[in-house]
Amino acid sequence: MTSNRVTRRKIVIIGAGPGGLCMGIKLKEAGFNDFTILGLADGGAHVAAICDASQPTYMLTHWARDRTRGAKLPLEQVVKKQTSEPANLYGLGDRGTIQVGKRADLNLIDFDRLTLPAPYAVRDLPAGGMRLLQDASGYAATVVNGVVTREHDEHTGERPGRLIRGKRSN
Repeated sequence: MTSNRVTRRKIVIIGAGPGGLCMGIKLKEAGFNDFTILGLADGGAHVAAICDASQPTYMLTHWARDRTRGAKLPLEQVVKKQTSEPANLYGLGDRGTIQVGKRADLNLIDFDRLTLPAPYAVRDLPAGGMRLLQDASGYAATVVNGVVTREHDEHTGERPGRLIRGKRSN
């Protein structure tokens, strides 16, 4: 006996590089609108080859603001994909939304001024090793658990963040 019941499945694309983003475009063209592209911002873990720490800023500038070929993504959707959705996915119930009792991890963004210049190389690793860095401007403030860590695109010297392991409840 066959069933006409449709099972709704979540679509997750692993990797926000060109392949992952192209897959997202193809899914939208095929009529799929409910999917997530997981990326990362590793701050230069592949030091001399890539610097994908810019991925969150690129999502905002390209996909929500500057895209000219095809539809832009709604800003609210891009923010949700980088905040509450990953927090929920990884069981981080104490963050991802702005609510009383949750961590106050926020970026105050000057969206019109948000800019992502080209990556550049520095040789500051042991034995003169090279790594790629990429700056961003347009972040008026970054707040981690209520403490301002960046203001007007400059570090304040504060480092209230910490390594987390496992789920976090509200």
